[in-house]
Amino acid sequence: MRSEQRRLREIARREKQKAKPKFHGYLAYLVFLISLVYMTDEIASQIGTLMKTEIANDLMARFGERSVGALDIVAFIAIPFQALSIFYKPLSDRFGRRLFLVLNTLGMSAGMLLIAVTDSLAPYVAGAVIIQFFVPHDMQVVYIMESAPPRHRAKLYSTIKCVATLGVMLVPLLRRTLMQTASQWHAVYLVPAVVGLVASFAALLFAREPDAFLDARLAALRAAPAAKEKAAKGKAPRSGFFAGLVFALRHKQLRWVFIATALCNFGVILTMHYQVVLSYGYASHMVGGGLYASLSEALEAASVGPVTTALFLFPVGSALAQLLVGYAADAWGRKRSALLMTALVLASFVGFTLGANFAWPPALVGMLCGMAVGGFWGASDLDILLAGESAPTALRASVLSAQFAAIGVGYILAYGVGLPLITRFGNASVPFVTLGLAVPGMAASLAALAAKVHETRGVNLDTVTGCEWDPPARQ
Repeated sequence: MRSEQRRLREIARREKQKAKPKFHGYLAYLVFLISLVYMTDEIASQIGTLMKTEIANDLMARFGERSVGALDIVAFIAIPFQALSIFYKPLSDRFGRRLFLVLNTLGMSAGMLLIAVTDSLAPYVAGAVIIQFFVPHDMQVVYIMESAPPRHRAKLYSTIKCVATLGVMLVPLLRRTLMQTASQWHAVYLVPAVVGLVASFAALLFAREPDAFLDARLAALRAAPAAKEKAAKGKAPRSGFFAGLVFALRHKQLRWVFIATALCNFGVILTMHYQVVLSYGYASHMVGGGLYASLSEALEAASVGPVTTALFLFPVGSALAQLLVGYAADAWGRKRSALLMTALVLASFVGFTLGANFAWPPALVGMLCGMAVGGFWGASDLDILLAGESAPTALRASVLSAQFAAIGVGYILAYGVGLPLITRFGNASVPFVTLGLAVPGMAASLAALAAKVHETRGVNLDTVTGCEWDPPARQ
């Protein structure tokens, strides 16, 4: 009886939300809000990597170890907590997108704030764990998918992400203004944390549930009595991580998207170490040119000099790459865009690695670095977009949550193979280890997408079932 009352109350609440008119200019406001949330997400994702050399030299040096690989192995503690998060995102299929947009932004901001106000390894790891728990959920991406016109979904998504990526320029700006010495890296975390808190508060006050979610939730609530009858026979539709995973594995399109996702994310090692490549490249050139007698002195000079200058252009290169992928995806299709992004990643990675070691102009090196990292995330985003557009609304968040299991396979291999090698052979081995993992993985991902995955450009998210690409006997 109580469950029936709760169901009726929620139907009334969701109908009221659906009937509430959008205020004038709501779409423009939503784009601005999602951009602000996405900026917080991008900064939270990148800030640790943008200062990895300084963090390793400060925190790990207290234990007699300066290897960035050793710092990454410490950060490996976050992975079990990321695994727990796969049960968290599907809750938005039941409780709504807005609540989790607020919680995710608040969580990322709290993690950055904890790191900003502390000065030891344990709080740093705790803050990194909090950030890594909330970063993968990308509720802002679900908002874009469920609110944008189908013909312009990828363009709008990439435009918002482009703006958010440009916001990462805040990090090198803060490095330049607040980090007079490399040991003052903590201060850089404070301003992004405050920006994120403001964004979460704005979302709490003014964001509304996407219509696609409200329609799907109302349909599920109205069908609940019939669903209970089916549950007694073991046939009830369910949501959640396992439901999303089972659904994906049973349907050809999503199954191959998940395989391509796992292979693509071998390349995540590139996103973990690009700042190290810059720092050690410029520092090695300084030592070789006789400007400094030791590598440690050169690293200090590189951190507040050419590396910070290069990082000002990093967001620009990354934003351009991610803007390109959205327009290409709508114009040429998802698979051709993946080919373009993969080629961009490889060429840019080689370019910025050579540029740092031969002391090319920092602005050019930073631009190439951003294009390499932005190209990787563009390729990865295409996999997420393909999965989201291939899943029914009632299971979309569940399928996207299950997709993190595929992402996790790539992450585990990148960590499990790459980090011990870097720790064993030193920071100078980072470019070779990165190429050895990223290139084969991304090439195999590209082959899987080209051979097995169908286009989803222009798909109707309100009517897609996920069965459209199955063999006729299984539809």
